[in-house]
Amino acid sequence: MKRIVVCRETVPEETRVALVPQDVRKLAGMGLEVTVVSGAGKKSGFADADYETAGARVVKDEPSALEGAEIVLRVMKPQSSAAAPSGALHVSYLDPFNEKDLVSALAEAGVKAISLEMIPRTTLAQKMDVQSSQTSLAGYVAVLNASARLPKILPMMVTPAGTIQPARVFVIGVGVAGLQAIATAKRLGARVDAFDTRPVVEEQVKSLGANFVKIDLGEMGQTDQGYAKELTPEQIALQREGQAKVCEKSDIVITTARVFGRKAPRLVTRDVLARMRPGAVVVDMAADSGGNVEGSDPKREVVTENGVVILPGAELARQVPQDASKMFSGNITALLSHCFDRESKEVVLDRGDEIIKGCLVTADGRIVHPRFA
Repeated sequence: MKRIVVCRETVPEETRVALVPQDVRKLAGMGLEVTVVSGAGKKSGFADADYETAGARVVKDEPSALEGAEIVLRVMKPQSSAAAPSGALHVSYLDPFNEKDLVSALAEAGVKAISLEMIPRTTLAQKMDVQSSQTSLAGYVAVLNASARLPKILPMMVTPAGTIQPARVFVIGVGVAGLQAIATAKRLGARVDAFDTRPVVEEQVKSLGANFVKIDLGEMGQTDQGYAKELTPEQIALQREGQAKVCEKSDIVITTARVFGRKAPRLVTRDVLARMRPGAVVVDMAADSGGNVEGSDPKREVVTENGVVILPGAELARQVPQDASKMFSGNITALLSHCFDRESKEVVLDRGDEIIKGCLVTADGRIVHPRFA
């Protein structure tokens, strides 16, 4: 496989592109042929001329581009199994836990589909980890959005009119997004508290200058994918109350807690929001997977009766599409390079490779991933 097609995203809200001109040049230098649908990079700041200069062929529409395509690249999941020719490799987010019909349709159509969410969280696969690259940017944007909405500044400021105390930021969930949110809030001068069910992250939190909130939940840990293990109802109750005490005195609360492949845990309830100060801002970064915050909406801002602002936190990387696309593209390029056979000058899927085994969902006309088969 050497003929690559970069599609224009069909979701109106999507601003990213799967491959940027810089990486087109790298792949072209390896002997791979890249075709780009016209306008694919426009929202990210990459013109058709940039792709042509990098060595890509630009075509007007997707049907023309897909003729003879062997590898099809997208950011978001395709709208149908017609998104790639039979026998081609399709690479994008797939949301396989919730898109069972789409996965089945891709299998029946003979499409080999890689789900970027399923790339293993290992040292070797780190440079291919789209989830980490995009959520890192999302953590940064979450803090900027919250600070822009907050009716006060983040840093301490000593003025002739008096001293302004630093804002207090509470980050719940110290994964990639949480760590970036902590670092950003600290750079802006806020006082930061953070909590995670995995005690192992305490050292990382302290290394960024934040305070790690300790709540005794009993035995905890993380999955082999690096996500927090699901809590019992008793542990969730303990966590909620411990967090509520910190939320009460916080100006900004950012929740990032997800359980891989399952509905996000509810961590901030209405009674906790009622205990917070008017003007406080909450960003629910798990709003699109069930929500950590009761009453949050993945599409719009919500203001509670007591004046707490709840901001949506889904797909925040779309707000910085140029850098988000560069990082996404770098991940994709690393994946294709990992599969590149130098003798044949083609991308070859090694089904015995641990990375491919972890993210290949459909092949040979069937669902091959054990979690979905």
